[in-house]
Amino acid sequence: MCPIIRNNSKMTKYNFNLGVNWESKAQNKNQPTPRKPIKTKQKMGTENAARIQTSLLNAAEKKALVWLAHRQPRWMTSDILTYVGVVGAFVCGLGFALSSFNINFLWLSSLGLLINWYGDSLDGTLARVRGTQRPKYGFFIDHSIDSITITMMCIGAGFSPLLRLDVALCVLVAYLILSVYTYVCTICTGEMRLTYGKLGPTEFRLIVILANTLFIYTPWSTLSYVVAGLTLGLFDIIALCIVAIIMILWTVQWLIDRHRLSHLDPLKEFIPQEEKCNTKIEGRKRA
Repeated sequence: MCPIIRNNSKMTKYNFNLGVNWESKAQNKNQPTPRKPIKTKQKMGTENAARIQTSLLNAAEKKALVWLAHRQPRWMTSDILTYVGVVGAFVCGLGFALSSFNINFLWLSSLGLLINWYGDSLDGTLARVRGTQRPKYGFFIDHSIDSITITMMCIGAGFSPLLRLDVALCVLVAYLILSVYTYVCTICTGEMRLTYGKLGPTEFRLIVILANTLFIYTPWSTLSYVVAGLTLGLFDIIALCIVAIIMILWTVQWLIDRHRLSHLDPLKEFIPQEEKCNTKIEGRKRA
């Protein structure tokens, strides 16, 4: 609340959030001049952001999600589904960690990925189907929690026999770099790119489930190679290749968006203050 100063039997409000001591100025002049707080209209850039989703499974996934959304009970909400996705990520990470004791716990990890897909993919679809979108709140909740869920899954994978911890952390860093880039572009370009190179979150979940299955049933889990003095398993090498692909996709998309934004927001010519003053003076003389 704004402090209230009693002066000449009148109640006057002052806004101290502007970094100026209006109270002292008013007292010096004995004529208080109340100022209204400055309001700036801020556009978040996400309410009408176009969703760029061109993944391999996008068409089939969208139909499945709409079908599921129409069959959700009335008490089901987008918030509940978001937290279901968090539970799925925890189950996935737990399954990875427990697989160091028994390889069959990788099935629990795969189940966690399925639960995570159900909650994380369906929450937004349910809101759109029911017409109950909350753009700002949904954007905040969904994408702030995403960083937690991917961290749980990657750290869990690092404690499994599937991946080395340092390799799993490389995957985490690459994913977060891509996520931050997506959010920045949502603000700058009004486009929310959910897929890169025809691959999106759903495709990556399926790749991990496939890797879990192969690790359980094939002898590839025992293969290891020494690369630059480091002993890497086959799945470590595959994960590092995926990291390299992600960074290549990021670089290509960054160059494209940089070129586009440089035209939308071109470099402005710098004119020293002295030249500006001289130009004004000459203009006045001619006038």
